This record gives sequence, C-alpha cells and structure tokens, in this order.
Amino acid sequence: MRDYLKFYIDGKWVDPVEHKTSNVINPATEEVSGHISMASVADVEKAVVAARKAFASWSQTTREQRLEIVLAIQAEYAKRQIEIGEAITEEMGAPNALGCGFHIGLGGGHIAAAIDSLKAFKFEELRGSTMINRVPIGVCALITPWNWPMNQVAVKVLPALATGCTMVLKPPQLAPYSAQIFAEVLHAAGVPAGVFNMLQGSGAVVGAALSAHPEVDLVSITGSEAVGVEIAKAAAPTVKRVCQELGGKSAFIVLDDADLAKNVAGATGGMMINSGQTCSAGSRLLVPKARMAEAIEAAKKAAADVTVGDPKGQFAMGPVVSKNQYNEVQRYIEIGVQEGAELIAGGPGRPEGITKGFYCKPTVFAKVSNKMKIAREEVFGPVLVIIGYDDIDHAIEIANDSDFGLAGYVNGVDKAQCNAVAKRMRTGWVSINGGFDFQAPFGGMKKSGNGREWGELGFHEYVEIQALLGYA
Repeated sequence: MRDYLKFYIDGKWVDPVEHKTSNVINPATEEVSGHISMASVADVEKAVVAARKAFASWSQTTREQRLEIVLAIQAEYAKRQIEIGEAITEEMGAPNALGCGFHIGLGGGHIAAAIDSLKAFKFEELRGSTMINRVPIGVCALITPWNWPMNQVAVKVLPALATGCTMVLKPPQLAPYSAQIFAEVLHAAGVPAGVFNMLQGSGAVVGAALSAHPEVDLVSITGSEAVGVEIAKAAAPTVKRVCQELGGKSAFIVLDDADLAKNVAGATGGMMINSGQTCSAGSRLLVPKARMAEAIEAAKKAAADVTVGDPKGQFAMGPVVSKNQYNEVQRYIEIGVQEGAELIAGGPGRPEGITKGFYCKPTVFAKVSNKMKIAREEVFGPVLVIIGYDDIDHAIEIANDSDFGLAGYVNGVDKAQCNAVAKRMRTGWVSINGGFDFQAPFGGMKKSGNGREWGELGFHEYVEIQALLGYA
C-alpha cells in the first residue's frame, strides 16, 4: 500500500493545509493500492509563492549551473528508473515490460534531449546592433496526464528547469505514484528550494487555481480537448501563455505496395500498445479499397496475437486506467456496432477468462466511413478503425478530414512517395516508416492544441523574447 500524503513545496515535503485524501485504484485488480492527499487552493497559493520567490535567483543562473543540475537529475533518475516503472505498472496498468521499458525510456530520453538542447540553445543572439535575448518566462504550471506519466512529466519539467523557470507540477490523480518518485529524484539531485514544487489533487481544484493564478506566467497542459478549453478560459483574464497538447484521431496511411500486409499488422499491433491510451495513436488505418480483404486478414491476425492479462505477467496489453475509461471504451464499441461498421476483432466486454479488472479486448472495425463517430471522436482505448481509400489524393483527403491534427503515420516501400504524402498531412507530427526522434518537436494543429514539446524547439515555449537595441 502506497501512501503519498505530503506535497513537495519550497524544497521540503510538507503536510497539506487541509487533510483530505483520495484512494488510488489498481486497474488490474480494482482494489485500492494507495492514497494521496488532495491539495486545496491554499496549498496552490503556498506552492506558487515558493516558485515566485525562487524565480528571482534561479532565472539568473548560468547555463553551466543549470546543466550541472540537469546532469544530476539524469544520474538520480538512472538509480530510480525501475522503481518508477513498477509504479507506472501499478498506477495505470501498463505491462511490466512496457512500464520498465518504453515508459521509463521516454523519461530518460527526454532528460538526455534536454541536456543536449541546453548545451546548444541560443539564449543570446546578436543581430546587427540588437541583442535578441531569450529569457525565462517565469512561474510555470505543469498539468500532466495519466496515460504516459513519466513522458509528460519529463517533457515539461526538464525544459522549464533548463531555461531558468520555476514551476508547480500537478500530476494526474489517477496515476500519481511515478511523479512522487520523480519529485524525490529532483530533491536528491539538488534542485534549489522553490524551483520545483508538486501538488497532488484534482484538476477541478488544483488545475483551475493554477490556471487562474495571477503569479503563474505559463500553463502547459496535456489532456483532453474539454480540459484544454477550460484551462484556456481560466487563464484568459491574466493573459498568460497556455500551451496545449490535447486529443488526436491520427491517420495511419498504408501505401499500396508489397509491404501492405506487414504494415497493416504493425499498425494494428502498435494501436494496442498502452491499451490504446495514446493521444498520438494511429487510430484511423487507411488502406487501399481494392485490397481491403487483404488488410482485414492482416489486422485480424495481428489483433488476435495481442495477449491481454495481468500487467505483472508476460502479456502485451494490460487494463485501461479506470472503470470510467473502461465504460467509455465499451460505449464506443457499441456505437461502432450500431453505426454498421464491420467488427473483425474484439468487441464488447472483457477478454475471455478475465472476470476482474478494467480489461478491454483488442478491437478492430473494418469498412468504416470517416463520417462515423468511431472515426471522428477519440476513443482512447484499444479500438482501431480501418477506412478504405481510392487513391493517394483520396487518402490524404480522408486523413485531413478531422477536427484533430496531432500526429500521422505513413508506411510504404517508396520512400519518396511516403515523404510526399507526409508533407501534405495537416498534422503536427508525422512518423514515416516508424521514424522516431527525441529532438523532433511534438504538438498539434486544429483542436489538438498549440505549442511544441520535445527537444530544442520545446525550450521555446518557456522563454520570452527580449530585444536589446543598441546592445553592440
């Protein structure tokens, strides 16, 4: 049983102003795995005051001083990463191989990327007689989701630290454990008091208070479209910067070539990673209509190969994060059936033999129209839809016919054709034949949000531009 009942404020673990706790449920067992304290507006005030006080000195540190701290964080993270991975498995149901693999690898990768970016970032740039000075924006409120908890914490905390900002982190209420350990990592690394602060609690209380606070200069939120809208509304009266990484309904275009079956299988298996709880997941699989039968067979087999079970065992897919999320996934599966899509794998209910836990079946619908709800709305679960296209122009038209624009995927033998297709997709991030890069900016267009994270371009969200005329 984990009991994380203190908040990290001004370099110390402190009791909450008001003693109110919440249960944390293990999604694999449906049992209480621990408790967290729920912060109040008074706790938010204490954390913001600490961050504002620390900003005066931290914002004036040198690149070298901040680099020393980030390198220390990297060393401390390496000591605790398996512990963090095990916490992720317990809090949100990621299979152990994933929690102690890609989940913690993402955290470590973003720390390394921040180190590289900090070494090279142009905080000062002389243009003629004018100095372009990039200065830290100030106190940052960082609001992170439960689906990739360490990825989202690292990709916000590290750039804020590296650019000289101070911050208050609000981790997800459903998956709070890994962030608590990460706060211990930062404390052990010697992050100065007040530079990093963390409050557990609800978005309705903590997120809202941080967003509206006049001493907060930036809010970085990763979450649903609805939450992003509410954050922006709360932040508007104080005219602070709001960076949003929100929902997605990303298209995965498979080209008409010899690798079609292999690429369909890869896209299907990839959709089921993390139980489909990935904002950038390729949840709309676009294949040539003329080869729909071949694509269906490949997807059906790939879905059947995805094993589901206890995340502490040797299974590819664990549960979704909560009962509410399970019910939401089931609702969309029922909608897909009602809309007349062809259910070729999975379907309603838990997998056979599983009677407890928030487990869903790896589900695939074929012959889907892009006008159907299951093709337009984010399910955030292991549900893939297959849509047929006539030609490349039609595929791009379907891909871009979405309210979202977070990610996209193009797979095919002809690299030049893949590149040309990728350039025409109205989305912030496109992976070509499995491409991945920690330095590539990540973020969306349209209702998927604004701003960019990851690597050097992610630093730009945390700085203001100051022009010093006549500097030279």
